[in-house]
Amino acid sequence: MDINEVLTYVDHTLLKPTATRKDIRQLIDDAVRYNCASVCLPPSYVSEAVNYAQDRIPICTVIGFPNGYNTTAVKVFEAQEAIDEGAAEIDMVVNLGWVKDGLFESVQDEIEQLRMVSKGRILKVIIESSDLTEQEKVELCKVVTAAGADFIKTSTGFAKGGATFADVALMREICGREIKIKAAGGISSLEDAKKFIELGADRLGTSRLVKIAKTQEV
Repeated sequence: MDINEVLTYVDHTLLKPTATRKDIRQLIDDAVRYNCASVCLPPSYVSEAVNYAQDRIPICTVIGFPNGYNTTAVKVFEAQEAIDEGAAEIDMVVNLGWVKDGLFESVQDEIEQLRMVSKGRILKVIIESSDLTEQEKVELCKVVTAAGADFIKTSTGFAKGGATFADVALMREICGREIKIKAAGGISSLEDAKKFIELGADRLGTSRLVKIAKTQEV
């Protein structure tokens, strides 16, 4: 698998709070050039990104990001607004406090509400795996699958850790093929990207692989 094939798995991502309109347009241009799966960007840029992309690349945005402790009503509003503005994919963050309290029914209910709003679009659920115990990861794999999401996603990239090989392997074992997996956070090399794909990742959230591709062209 060469870098061009790997890039087709990539949600080319820019979620820094200092991202500018120019940065977003460059993100889109690069994602189109390298045939990425989507661009993932802040909610405030969705409408402009959709207009600029002109159907050249799917627009993904984040909900309840990065901490996940917004109320469900706020997350539903965020998701609906993003979809109304043309977002094709939604990456939501679970409420980690609920997870720690063992309130998995509440977590599932929230995901199901986002699923209803995002019907017809792709819904990815970020579980922030670096903050979880092994058993919490297992339970969330079951919850996210039961709630009908399209993807379970490892990380926001803003926590203490990102995607790990062990977490992706666990997700694939527990979820089977009922749900897809997105590895995100700290993916910095082509070799690591290939390993995540081999372990079962269907998407990769990163900006570094496009940078690597550009370097190889020099």
